[in-house]
Amino acid sequence: MRDAPDPREIEELLLGGELRYTRIDAIKRSGVSEEFTQRLWRAFGFPHLADETIAFTEGDLDALVRIRDLLRAGLLDEDMVLRMVRAVGQTMARLAEWQIDIIIGALTDPLEPPSPEIVRLIMDHAQNHIAALEPLLVHAWRRQLAAAGTRALTASSAEDALPGRPRLVVGFADIVEFTETSRNLDERELARLVERFEETASDIVAEHGGRIVKTLGDEVLYTADTPALGAEIGLRIAEAVRAGGDTDVRVGMAYGLVLTLMGDVFGTTVNLASRLTSIARPGTVLADARLAESLRGDGAYELVRIGRRPARGLGIVQPYVVRRAR
Repeated sequence: MRDAPDPREIEELLLGGELRYTRIDAIKRSGVSEEFTQRLWRAFGFPHLADETIAFTEGDLDALVRIRDLLRAGLLDEDMVLRMVRAVGQTMARLAEWQIDIIIGALTDPLEPPSPEIVRLIMDHAQNHIAALEPLLVHAWRRQLAAAGTRALTASSAEDALPGRPRLVVGFADIVEFTETSRNLDERELARLVERFEETASDIVAEHGGRIVKTLGDEVLYTADTPALGAEIGLRIAEAVRAGGDTDVRVGMAYGLVLTLMGDVFGTTVNLASRLTSIARPGTVLADARLAESLRGDGAYELVRIGRRPARGLGIVQPYVVRRAR
């Protein structure tokens, strides 16, 4: 039986280089100020390190030098760099945890600590394949960057567009009675239920050109550029989850201006979609009055006006049930 690798061995393998430098060494060699280096480190989401801790590789120094050169060239200022680094750090932290969970789950029981043999096996896989996977991550980022840039340009060219406030369909899809369901399932079954729900919703949103804003276990938040796309996504999620037989969902959608910030969406339209989700009955898709009006005349959908409802913080709202046209 091989011994489990120590943390430093794991770190050096995944970083692709030897840990050689302290924080002070990195500051001196890169030419980046101590104060800005500390802010960068925090923005990436890493804990504070003592001055004598050897924790930096040549790759870390190269990254600092690249950031220094961007600042000196005037392409970015410090505030922009920190905001972008924070976005990358938070996104990559979730991605890394997700990938490790997938790998461990494929090789052993995810609810049990991995054995030394499994840890070694994971490291062997990483050593053999990480170089091939790295370009794929960059390619995926470029693809997503192109999609985000296209959405931003399209939104800014709309007649009623406001800076940073595109007009979008915002939709929430929520697993019905999730708390009660979670009590009746063991941890493995519950994890698989949530994973199937997120996979189903994500695939449908991507297929129809929408965007998953975030997932919250039993809930998915998505946006779409047009009323028809937003309605189609909502209906397909409800239909697909019902067909799976695991559970049921309810969907609430609203159409209007939203504030886009840090990859998230905010504003009255988002709040209204959330309130409609809580109003919706299991298996139904609700739309606000603006979205319903935009869908009128579209032969693919049937709109059924239901009784007005109070919505917390928004007063009385007029929901419409969205169905496929018969």
